[in-house]
This record gives sequence, C-alpha cells and structure tokens, in this order.
Amino acid sequence: YLRRVVPETRIEAAQKRLTEHRVLLGQVGNYYQLQPRFLIALWGIESDFGRFTGGFSVINALTTLAYDGRRSKFFRAELIDALRILDKGDIELSSMTGSWAGAMGQSQFMPSSYRRFAVDYDQDGRRDIWATHADIFASMANYLHQSNWQYDQTWGREILLPDNFDLTLVGMEKTKPIGDWQRLGVRRIDGRDLPARQLDASIILPDGTNGNAFMVYHNFRVILNWNRSTYFALAVGILADRVLGR
Repeated sequence: YLRRVVPETRIEAAQKRLTEHRVLLGQVGNYYQLQPRFLIALWGIESDFGRFTGGFSVINALTTLAYDGRRSKFFRAELIDALRILDKGDIELSSMTGSWAGAMGQSQFMPSSYRRFAVDYDQDGRRDIWATHADIFASMANYLHQSNWQYDQTWGREILLPDNFDLTLVGMEKTKPIGDWQRLGVRRIDGRDLPARQLDASIILPDGTNGNAFMVYHNFRVILNWNRSTYFALAVGILADRVLGR
C-alpha cells in the first residue's frame, strides 16, 4: 500500500506543490499552527493534489446510500447536511460533486465535516473546497487544528526493534514515554538513539512481525481522526517527511 500511494512521482509532485503554494501554505500554517508539509501530504493522498475528486453527484450518491440499509442512518444525516450546504449557497447543485460515498472536493470532506470545518479563507462568501486553494488548505488546516494538532511535534518515525522485544507492548492502546522505549532497546531506523523528548508514543506493526515497525505520536492519532486507516495515516506521515527529503 505505502509503495503504491507514496511513489517517487507523488513525492516529486508534492515537493513541486509545496514550492508553488509556499506563501499561501505558510500563511495558513501560521494561522492554524501546523506544518505546511502535512497539508500537502493530506492533499496528495486524498485527491492526488486535486486531480481525482470524484465525478458523482453528492446528492444522488447520498440519496442512494441513505436507503441501502447498512449505514442508512449515517448517510441520511449526511444527505441533510449536504442539502443545508446547498441552501447556504456555498456551491451550486451541478458543481457539488464527490466520491461514490459523498466525500466532496479536493479535501474529500463528508458534508458533516464540511459544515464543521470548511473555511472561506479568501473571504469571497463561499467555502470552496472544490477549486479555491486558499479555502482547501485552510479547511484542512482547520480540521487538524480543531482536532488538537501539536505544532511542535511530528507524526512518528520508522524504528528498529531489538530481537527480544516484547510484542505485547505493540498497539495504539499501549503508550510509553520515548525514554522508556529507548531503555527497552528501541532505536531510530538508522540505529541512533531516539529523540530526547518528553512525548508519549506507541509502537505499531501494520504488516505484522515481519513488516516495518513505527513509533507514532499524538499527531498520528489526529490523522487517524481524519481517516481511521492506519495505512492512510502512515502514508500521510511518510509523504510529509519525503517532501522535505527525509
């Protein structure tokens, strides 16, 4: 999954977009207190920098899902929120397109998330996450900010585990200060000591004991709040690092 969604071509595209939108991203990042590289990474993973946003009518998609039975209550609520967005005038019906599940625009917000987090950053009277970069970046930043993003922290890192590591300590529900993990023999991927910071961290093995190991911090949980997939959150974090050549 990670090789597929974070290929070299996407890393290069992310670096290009970061340079292209540096001033705007810097302004948004300062206002919402987060690092611009994470906005670029989210944008890249969610919609390939706006290239793939879905061509479905959001109203039609949500109406169908509202009556399909499995999550009908959830999608009925989303349909009502979508109708409220139209009523407010942020977007015309013909332009309200998204994924088959109703995720909208370049940030792929569900209507409920749009109503909570979308921002009219350019102050033109519309919260346009479909075509206006200022609104797209600010809306994503507002989501992360309101989810308690920590500006002075990263997401995590790939690590090396000692041969005798106790695997019962693995999992998002198991947290320890970084110093405790250091004493248990955990090291950076290049063998160096872990950062000397007072942060709580968890260790995850997304592909099992034969796969790569990662130490993740609070901001990784914030990304999981956006999308509950561990692989999605890892892809965002890794792309955000690769943008800076890490």
